Amino acid sequence: MHYTDQTSNKSWYLIYTKPRQEKLAQENLERQGYMTYLPLIRKKRKRRGKRITVIEAFFPRYLFISLNTTTDNWAPIRSTLGVANIVRFAQYPTVVSDSLISLLMSREDPDTGLYDEDFSYKSGDSIRITDGTLAGYEGFFKARSGEERVIVLLNVMGNQSAVKVDVDAIELMT
Repeated sequence: MHYTDQTSNKSWYLIYTKPRQEKLAQENLERQGYMTYLPLIRKKRKRRGKRITVIEAFFPRYLFISLNTTTDNWAPIRSTLGVANIVRFAQYPTVVSDSLISLLMSREDPDTGLYDEDFSYKSGDSIRITDGTLAGYEGFFKARSGEERVIVLLNVMGNQSAVKVDVDAIELMT
């Protein structure tokens, strides 16, 4: 569920979940009356040679929760199914800024409420090809050329060449 918290006495905190149990933790926390936010992303994966679309947590193993330090009961959170712990820094729960939550919510697709991994590539981004005959080559993202293909620029023997590859065969370089 998506919530924006307009009350000044609440802050956002970060929950660390058990592996692949972000949605389970969210459901159980909301069932107890807590306000949560779980950004989700749509990704394309290869399974058994076929391309499938999966929806998973944008930040694996993390979930945001809005709490009031004086009136909310924090005790049940750690024992909630799917929750591993509340993220702390120097013994105190880590506060996440409202502006970060607002920014995350504003970048979601307005129709689906999801992030789409394909939108993460911008013209000029440094990429590496991870699959196929060009695996290992590094270049620059140029543009999308269809739903499942992208155009990348590779420097091959001193010449810059535009090549079309599958969108799931590239990764951003950091």
